[in-house]
Amino acid sequence: MLVSDILITEKEKVSLDDVFIHDESRQTIQQLMREYRFIDELRRYRLPVNNKLMLHGSSGCGKTTTAKAIASMLNKPLYVLNLSNFVSAKIGETSQNVKRVFDKAARESAVLFLDEFDQIGKARSNDDKEVGEMRRLVNTLLQLMDYFPERALLIAATNFLEIIDPAIIRRFQVMVRYTMPSKEVLDAYYDKLAEELPEHLKVFTRRYGISYAEAKDYAYTQVKTILIDELERAAQEA
Repeated sequence: MLVSDILITEKEKVSLDDVFIHDESRQTIQQLMREYRFIDELRRYRLPVNNKLMLHGSSGCGKTTTAKAIASMLNKPLYVLNLSNFVSAKIGETSQNVKRVFDKAARESAVLFLDEFDQIGKARSNDDKEVGEMRRLVNTLLQLMDYFPERALLIAATNFLEIIDPAIIRRFQVMVRYTMPSKEVLDAYYDKLAEELPEHLKVFTRRYGISYAEAKDYAYTQVKTILIDELERAAQEA
């Protein structure tokens, strides 16, 4: 399996202003960006640069968008590895593939985004069939994270932080938690979506108690329905 077969090169440019997150989380990410801006100066003082970031919490609340925004701000390539379809049944193959992915990101000083990180970072099981392979995989991850160069950035995302091996969690210097948005925050998000629409498509029903991703899908489905209805009426009248 080639590295190009398992990595997605994400080229979409995203601003941090487009990410709906808590102010504290935004400040945490901005501080990380400041460290990279002054990385050479920090090195002269022998101060480490944080380059391992864990995004955890509710699904559909901005983890992937955050990774895109960070890569955009750093002007670095973003490599995305979705781990849900990555784990191999062959002994040792997953560890080898993970190493190849890390090596590529390190060589290119890239941002490596490991989505659904719990698929390879989960705590070692008591199941005898899993212990050997999972222990090898976790040990490989620990070594790769310890030697990951500062000019590259590792971002992991999970909805299930509690099942990840504690030894791996300790390697992440920065943790950002994502929660379901409140009604007020979702209203602001809906307003932002509406800004990009023509005036006659700005009004749609709003649902609450859902994630940003669900809200976007719900809003755009309504907008498309309204627009297609208009187009069909126009075609009938023509």
